Amino acid sequence: MKINIYYGGRGVLDDPTLYVTKKMENVLKELRVTVEHINIYEYKNGIATLPNTMKGADGIILASTVEWLGIGGYMTQFLDACWLYGDKDMIRQIYMQPVVMSTTYGEREGMLTLENAWQILGGHTCDGLCGYVDDLNEFETNPEYMKIIEKRTESMYRAVSQKSKELPGSNQAVRQTVLHSQQMDLTPEESEQLSQFVSDDNYVRQQKADIEELSSLYRDMLGVDSDEGEYISDFKGMFNPDPDFRAVYQFEIEGNHNPLTLDVAGKKLTVKYGKADHVNVYARISPGVMDRIVGGRETFQRAFGVGDMTAKGNLRQLNMLDRIFPFSES
Repeated sequence: MKINIYYGGRGVLDDPTLYVTKKMENVLKELRVTVEHINIYEYKNGIATLPNTMKGADGIILASTVEWLGIGGYMTQFLDACWLYGDKDMIRQIYMQPVVMSTTYGEREGMLTLENAWQILGGHTCDGLCGYVDDLNEFETNPEYMKIIEKRTESMYRAVSQKSKELPGSNQAVRQTVLHSQQMDLTPEESEQLSQFVSDDNYVRQQKADIEELSSLYRDMLGVDSDEGEYISDFKGMFNPDPDFRAVYQFEIEGNHNPLTLDVAGKKLTVKYGKADHVNVYARISPGVMDRIVGGRETFQRAFGVGDMTAKGNLRQLNMLDRIFPFSES
């Protein structure tokens, strides 16, 4: 029998979840179980590939810590990866035991979150383990707590070895009738390859560059000159003037020879390609991101927040862009 332990915390020394999973690992090894402990935070750039590590496992332990609100963080990313790239046929055969320790409030809610997620993925669940820890030293030296951890670990061992059955739950019915992952119908091998591509930052950056290059190529083929009108009508048509607001924006759009300048003066708007003498906000953006913004699928604020658009100058005036040009509300 093989059981994988997936730890979704930050790895701090006083994390009570680390103590619990270590004790569980020792108990399982005494029962001659092969145990693999995986710290998800060590794979933060490759979480999309982690579902593949469940191959050959009879059961898994999902261990997380509630530090302020819910399980969050790396564990949530791991579950997202299981939904998007995991082999659902493999997951249906795996038993999962949730372990959630809390230093604040919400350990029971966190355990329920893990149980619901795994049931929706199609897997089996075992009785979980959760608790609140105020003093780690007191927790570690309490023999009664140790007995509880041992008994709950042994309970999982029996459930996995005996392939225990469970009553049907509404989560399974919801998954079959309502929930569908937004993905292509891929084989397990194709899902594994896709997850590797997603976790490869260089591959993702190259794909974005290729898409932008193709967009520029198609614009040239259609005879569209970015320097002679593209986006001008979009900004003029979406202008929502503020009588008391004044600002000049200059966008360096990748691939264009001249910057796009927006001169907002109360109810008057001037849009042109060319440099301005006085600029309040300088921004650099790709054509693909600008297309998403004027198409209402993105906002200036979000693009700036995630790094798809860089800017310098007056940040208050930068924040006004989505109010003066409310593309997302159209």
